[in-house]
Amino acid sequence: MTGNDPGVDELKDRQRAQEEVAREALERAVTPAEAAKQSRRADKARYLREKLQEREEAEKDATGADD
Repeated sequence: MTGNDPGVDELKDRQRAQEEVAREALERAVTPAEAAKQSRRADKARYLREKLQEREEAEKDATGADD
């Protein structure tokens, strides 16, 4: 990772924020199509955040295994 790359925590925070924005937009959706789109966006952000959490845990396990 270079100095400009965001860390896992920052990426998780970004995904959490994107999920929140999509959930709020879902609540304001006027059409079923718009609601479906926002629901998919929120689900994708949650999925990516969960995958980042798994990555973080795997990296911790790998680091701990070297000790």
